[in-house]
Amino acid sequence: MPAAAPVLLVSDHVDGFLHVVTVPDGTVTGRLTGRHISEHAGFLALPGGRVACVDDRRGELLVLDPFADELVERAVPVAVPAEHLACDPSGRLLAVTTGLGKNTAPWSDLLTVVDLATGEAARVRTRAGEPGVTVLGGGDPLVVLRHREPGALAVHRFADLLAAPPGCPPVTPHALLPLPGDGHGDAQAPGSGRVFAATGEGVHRARRKGDALVAEALVPWGAPARGWYLRLDTRRQALWTTLRGGAPDPLRWPEWTNQAWCHDLETGRTLRTDLGPGLVFRLALARHHTAFTRVHPDGDELVLLGADDTVRRIPLPAMDGAPRRGGTPWEGVQRRAVAASPGADWVAVTRGGHGEVHLFDAETGREATRLRWETPLHHGGHLILRTRGDGAEGDPVGR
Repeated sequence: MPAAAPVLLVSDHVDGFLHVVTVPDGTVTGRLTGRHISEHAGFLALPGGRVACVDDRRGELLVLDPFADELVERAVPVAVPAEHLACDPSGRLLAVTTGLGKNTAPWSDLLTVVDLATGEAARVRTRAGEPGVTVLGGGDPLVVLRHREPGALAVHRFADLLAAPPGCPPVTPHALLPLPGDGHGDAQAPGSGRVFAATGEGVHRARRKGDALVAEALVPWGAPARGWYLRLDTRRQALWTTLRGGAPDPLRWPEWTNQAWCHDLETGRTLRTDLGPGLVFRLALARHHTAFTRVHPDGDELVLLGADDTVRRIPLPAMDGAPRRGGTPWEGVQRRAVAASPGADWVAVTRGGHGEVHLFDAETGREATRLRWETPLHHGGHLILRTRGDGAEGDPVGR
């Protein structure tokens, strides 16, 4: 039997649709309407090529199997607005935190935990804010919440949370590890039992010891900038982020500096690569490349960093409604989403407001095809690219 083609999940979280297409031909194999996928919580890769995400309008955790005849494998009610989504290394136990949503200040303190094997779910109250989350294995599973202002890594036993009575009772962590109050960005390296949190100081590392965490040495950024996002590279056990520097004023976003930051967890080596000024958001990991999109008034581009440290820059067509000088890069503007699979050489990039997805061959830098949708892909939409057996589930944090 021939290997299944890679699949791309394309979400317009505003208009409420999700398409599944094969890559590179763009054949539609699945479609959901009336589903408003949380762009902030993102997509979570699960074993077997499956994907988890949260419908922020219906308040449901969706488990999708884009390689099966039925796309929706399971739907479980969860608290929303979804802030972050993560699972344990087995892909069985999931946690969903709540955060801002469309509000200007943190207001929800609800956390939902789900056991996909039994269908059990429970909601508890933790602490209002914008918490990140990881779910550790290596014994009784632990839920680790990364809180801000004041900063801390709060450790809960998954079994205790799942056994909570009805009524969303408050829970108290059984272990705490202090953090600076500006944490933003979480990752887990399942094989080592380590969790990572990005702050202004650098990447804070902690190792599981029993049912608690032990702090390890900080990994400094090594530049007058910081990362707001962390991602585990399952190809070689490394951490990736983009270091953003310059004036914090969002009106000066065209002047922001951006560096790709990669820290090898085995060798301790850190590599920084200049990406150029403007807005660089999430990144994606292809088989031999790491992909970034850079938005700037003088022209947008896809930046591909090769495993041999080569840099290829590919111009992207302008977006109507793109961020402009004198405005912010967040409110009422179009952006770009990027997706790749560590099992393939394809990189997908959206053109927000135009309903287009550009599909590039990372090996050649050429655009192979351009997919078009009936909705604009507001704010750039959101994407995930899966290849069956690509190992992407080795990063158990939603992206």
